[in-house]
Amino acid sequence: MFMEDYNKIIESLSIRYVRAKKTVATIPMRIKHFYDIDNSLIFLHKGIMRFGAKNELVKEGETLFLPAGNYTTITFGEAEKYDIISPDDLLQKNAVHLQTYCDQDGEAIFSQVVLDARVFGSVSFFTSLDLPPFTLKKATKINDLIQEIVSEEIEEKIGSSRMLVLNTEKLVVEMIRFVLTERLFVEKLATNSTYFKDPRLIHLFTYIRENLDTDLSNKVLASIANVSEDYVGQYFKLLTGINPQDYIEYQRMDKAVELLRTSKKSVRSIGVEVGYKDTAYFCRRFKMMFGIPAGKMRKRDSLLNIQQQEEAEQEAL
Repeated sequence: MFMEDYNKIIESLSIRYVRAKKTVATIPMRIKHFYDIDNSLIFLHKGIMRFGAKNELVKEGETLFLPAGNYTTITFGEAEKYDIISPDDLLQKNAVHLQTYCDQDGEAIFSQVVLDARVFGSVSFFTSLDLPPFTLKKATKINDLIQEIVSEEIEEKIGSSRMLVLNTEKLVVEMIRFVLTERLFVEKLATNSTYFKDPRLIHLFTYIRENLDTDLSNKVLASIANVSEDYVGQYFKLLTGINPQDYIEYQRMDKAVELLRTSKKSVRSIGVEVGYKDTAYFCRRFKMMFGIPAGKMRKRDSLLNIQQQEEAEQEAL
């Protein structure tokens, strides 16, 4: 793609700041099957951090990028034996393993920024590119922005809300520049970014996101894209690498997590709102995808950000 094409993509992006925090991992631990619906950038200030099936090392001063929708393993510390933590376990053990940083030592001290970036407000940008988790090395501008965002979140200065939005937008642009400059994932970018030019597909993305509670069969999608029912599945997969029904389920679960985090609606009503009339089936699919029951998802803001929520709850008592 040419620079003009990437500029059009950047202009189309809806970028949303989600949260930021500075955290210490107090003891050696390994989080298995880490997953989030948003993108995370984790800057390692001090200590040892590894990720993925190959246990790749993140050095001090480097940033780990975890695209939304990816499962990975994250290890903090260096030891003969780690505490092995599942997503479900971490809900109970977070107060021991991960704490808000307050000048104490630990196995790893890191800053985390979580954000969402969507093309035309509908499809997750980094997820659609099918990028794996990776380390950003010598990414000075990105590292500085992460620390600036965390500082704005912690210090709550005048205008912090505005600065968080602006700096998050700058962070996404710098991420794209870094990937292009370093020529990372060249083939994936060439293959997976072409469909941003297809207005029919973008229209499908938007329609799906706005109608999750309705019938989204291939017959319906075919009428929206103005292609035949026999062809719509092939058309969608050819451009995105995923069949439409799998994509729809991901979008439904994405919306369910958002509602669990931001509303007090019942699990049943949320299931119906995202297109599942059978609550039991919705709960089974939810646990299969995220590794924890839907009800427990409500108790967390992020697997790496529970302590802040617990502290607020304690202050309210």
